[in-house]
Amino acid sequence: MKADDVRIIGVCGAGTMGAGIAQQAAASGYQVRVVDVDDTAWKRGLGTIAKGLDRMLAKEKITQADKDATLARLSYSSDASSLADADYVIEAVFEDYEVKKDLFARLEPVCRPEVVFATNTSSISITEIAAASRRPTRVVGMHFFNPVPAMPLVEVIAALQTDTDAAELATEMATRLGKTPVACKDTPGFVVNRILIPMMIDAARVLESGVAGVADIDTAMKLGANMPMGPLELMDFVGVDIAYHVGNVLYEYTKEQRFSPPTIMRKMVKAGHLGRKSGKGFYDYNEGEMA
Repeated sequence: MKADDVRIIGVCGAGTMGAGIAQQAAASGYQVRVVDVDDTAWKRGLGTIAKGLDRMLAKEKITQADKDATLARLSYSSDASSLADADYVIEAVFEDYEVKKDLFARLEPVCRPEVVFATNTSSISITEIAAASRRPTRVVGMHFFNPVPAMPLVEVIAALQTDTDAAELATEMATRLGKTPVACKDTPGFVVNRILIPMMIDAARVLESGVAGVADIDTAMKLGANMPMGPLELMDFVGVDIAYHVGNVLYEYTKEQRFSPPTIMRKMVKAGHLGRKSGKGFYDYNEGEMA
């Protein structure tokens, strides 16, 4: 299959990443079929998409007609069989190997044999995911970044089993979705998270050791390293639970201590202090004060 043949894109998962991918694909002119477990997930995802489009409309980046056309290209189902006519499928479900394995098992009898399954995993081995599939040569990694409509990068990762044409299609699809693809080998964390996760974890260690406070750590990195967002503020944006989970996955793969999250992150996850999405993380977003 060539990129010119792709008309319908299936997106599995209507969470933050899935909603962003669905929005970007619909805005790029594709018919998009979104699959998630129930209507609640879809309503939440559609709300995320509508808010994102409204922000772009307010900034005059799109017109009302653009917004209406994007929303009209989106449809939803809780039934995987709705992807029977999909030409390309992007998976953006929870970052758990078993969850992804089960999803692909449900999709394989439904989707045509030539359809590529792209996984948006940020830390799980693409080769491992492909090995669990009955079509391993059609599995490839496409790692988008949050927020998807604004972030221009997509890491494209071929598994050991991935056919060359499937990897080339993923690269071309990233371009057609308005992104810049970067080819990565199938190694833990790929490029960005292999560098970014240890940096955020180290910032949490510096805080835990009492070297400096939250705001001072972030200010130091913004002014001293020219970062647009400090590492603790960035972790709040990404989700403390996401950084914690990905760090643990990378540690399990590599056994490198730099990936192992410190106690403060574990306690924050247990307390539900997950960052912006929960209202409190390293900063308190309900009060506008530091946590």
